[in-house]
Amino acid sequence: MSDSRTAASLLATGMVKPPRLRRGDTVATVSLSWGGAGKFPERYNTGKRQLQDEFGLRVIECPHTMADPDWLWRNPRARADDLMTAFADPAVRGIVSTIGGDDSIRLLPYLDLQVIRSNPKVVLGFSDTTICHMACFKAGLVSFYGPAIMAGFAENGGLFPYMVAAIRRTLFEREPVGIVEPNQDGWTAEVLNWDIPENQNRRRTLHSCEVWNWLQGTGVHRGHLLGGCFEVFDWLRGTEYWPSPESWRGAILFLETSEDAPPPSQLGYALRVYGAMGVLQGLSAILLGRPGGDIPPRQFDNYDRIVQEVTSKELGLTDLPIITGMDFGHTDPMFVLPYGVLAEVDCNRRLFSILESGVADGA
Repeated sequence: MSDSRTAASLLATGMVKPPRLRRGDTVATVSLSWGGAGKFPERYNTGKRQLQDEFGLRVIECPHTMADPDWLWRNPRARADDLMTAFADPAVRGIVSTIGGDDSIRLLPYLDLQVIRSNPKVVLGFSDTTICHMACFKAGLVSFYGPAIMAGFAENGGLFPYMVAAIRRTLFEREPVGIVEPNQDGWTAEVLNWDIPENQNRRRTLHSCEVWNWLQGTGVHRGHLLGGCFEVFDWLRGTEYWPSPESWRGAILFLETSEDAPPPSQLGYALRVYGAMGVLQGLSAILLGRPGGDIPPRQFDNYDRIVQEVTSKELGLTDLPIITGMDFGHTDPMFVLPYGVLAEVDCNRRLFSILESGVADGA
């Protein structure tokens, strides 16, 4: 393990950890992008109920959570105001995204980073919620890349035990998260039409699980976690919310592709740009989620090849650890990644661990 790289990673974070969740806490749901909750209220209510029943939380809606999708699209400030109101409300201990979308970036002019940092609380979601996570990261608050109300907590036929265990360990417990094991119980990216009520009780078809792919790297590497949904994360390039050079130094970059199933070449182009920017050269490791969308598993290797082509062949980063096919992002079930928290990639034992808790004891 490189001591200098670890020290740089720790120096770059300085993150505030939110108080851990407890049974009985109030969490607010917010529609940051697409108004899926208003379009499919039955799906939303299933996610709300399953979240409440499993974890003993009280789930409330922000003022515009259930608004019409077209109205929400026309009113990004109202969505931002919902988020800011949830942060400022001392009765709210957590904020959960309802669903992703494609235009959370329009909220950025209306966010107050001081409100975010001064009111630390759990923020959970994935996909387009990457924008919100990067605002939290810029504000210095640890947030959590994981399931949303309608994609994750509303799982057809009940919650996946793998995801439930990840939520408990990452959001409710003060101890370090520890070793993150690969899911062994089958995975799915199947889409069942939410317009058909009967589908809610129909289990999605599972693929058999393969081990995570350890493409390259030797030794033990540590760094803070940084990343999100690949397409959304890359939209921030050139904005003030793109990570600073100090934030990149020693980071473990995690990326996953959305249900739009961008081709491997698109991922490769972006990574090539990151190399030209000097970003990849300072990383401690790269983690890639299982590709999202309707992609046959036999084609997953195409993403692995393009990643190695850029990092190893073009940039000569043959020692940079790369793990692919991991259980986060647009795949179910998923584990949870806390931003800015120290993690470890042990190439010798093929173990990925999160070395800290992402939450504090709190009041």
